[in-house]
Amino acid sequence: MTVEGKLRAAIVGSTGYGGVELIRLLQGHPKVEITSVISSSSAGAPIEEGFPHLTGVLSRNLDGVDAAEMKERADVVFTATPAGVSAKLVPQLLEAGLKVVDLSGDFRLKDGGEYERWYKHPAPQESYLEQAVYGLCEVFGERVAGAEFISNPGCYPTATLLGLIPAVKAGWIKSDSIIVDAKSGVSGAGRGVNVGVHYAEVNENFKAYKINKHQHIPEIEQALTEIAGEAVTVTFTTHLVPMTRGIMTTIYAGMTGDYSEQDFIELYRSYYEGRSFVRVRNAGIWPATKEVSGSNYCDIGFAADARTGRITIISVIDNLVKGAAGQAIQNLNLMMGWEETLGLGYTPVYP
Repeated sequence: MTVEGKLRAAIVGSTGYGGVELIRLLQGHPKVEITSVISSSSAGAPIEEGFPHLTGVLSRNLDGVDAAEMKERADVVFTATPAGVSAKLVPQLLEAGLKVVDLSGDFRLKDGGEYERWYKHPAPQESYLEQAVYGLCEVFGERVAGAEFISNPGCYPTATLLGLIPAVKAGWIKSDSIIVDAKSGVSGAGRGVNVGVHYAEVNENFKAYKINKHQHIPEIEQALTEIAGEAVTVTFTTHLVPMTRGIMTTIYAGMTGDYSEQDFIELYRSYYEGRSFVRVRNAGIWPATKEVSGSNYCDIGFAADARTGRITIISVIDNLVKGAAGQAIQNLNLMMGWEETLGLGYTPVYP
C-alpha cells in the first residue's frame, strides 16, 4: 500500500483500448492509485504521446514488462494483453505474490485442450487454470471475494451470459435451442491496424465474422453448462457494426412453458436483485447500446412469442467497460471486500 493507504495498481497493455479504459476508470477510484503503466512495445515513452487525451491526467512514462519490478511498484496487476501473452506472464506475477486480474482469454477455459483448439496458442499450466476464478460478478461473485487471481470474462460472453443465465437456471428455455446474434463496435477489435477495421471497410458496412468459430463460444458454453447441470450448446454469430463502442446480443431460444414477458422480467429482477449493474427493462421497452455507453451497466429486455414458443432476449453493454475494464474493477472491488460499485458510478454518456 502507498502512504495514502491506497492499493497500488499496475496495468500491462496500457496502450490498448482496454488498458487505457482501465486508466480512465481507475483515475476515479477512491482506493486505488495507478503506480505503473506498462507496454512491451513502447517502454520509455510518455503515455501522453500515444494518448494525448491523458495530458494533465496521467503524466507517466511507460514501463517495460518485468515481474520483479512490478512486485516493487504494485499490489495488483491488470493484464490487458493479447491471447497467449498472459499465459506466460501471469504465473510470474502470481509467484511474485501479486494479485492479478487478467483481461485476456488465456485462463477462462478450464480445459487446456479446448483453449488450444479455439485460441491456437499453447495452454497455460493446469494448476493456473484451476486457480483462476471466472469473474462474472453477478453470477460468481461469491467465488471472487477474497480471490488472488481473477480471469475477467470476455465482452461477448458477458452480455450473452447475463442475458441467459437466469432463464437457463430456472429451466425456462431449451438448452439445445439457443441462438445468439451478437454485434460489436470496432473498438472490440483492439487498436491494432488491419484491413478489416479500416474506416473505408467499416463505414456504411455491416458484416459477420468468425461464424461458428469465435473463441468466445466455449467460454459461453462452459458457464451455461455449469449453471444448467447439463451440456448446453449455442449457435453464436458475431457481427462488426460501424460504431466505436457497444455490444448488442439478440438471443433466441425455445421456451419450456407458456411464459410471458412479465414472467421473464420478474424472474430476472429477482435473480439480479441487489446487483446494481444489471438493469431489466419494463415490458415493451428494449435496450440500445447508446443507453449504456461509457458505463458498467448491462441492460436487458424481453419479447416472448406465444405463436412460436420462443423468447427473444436483448442484452447490451459497453464492450470496453462492462465487457472489459469496468468489470475488471468490479472484480477488484469484490476481491478486496470493498463495495462492488466503488469507482464505477458512471452515468452512461448520452446521446
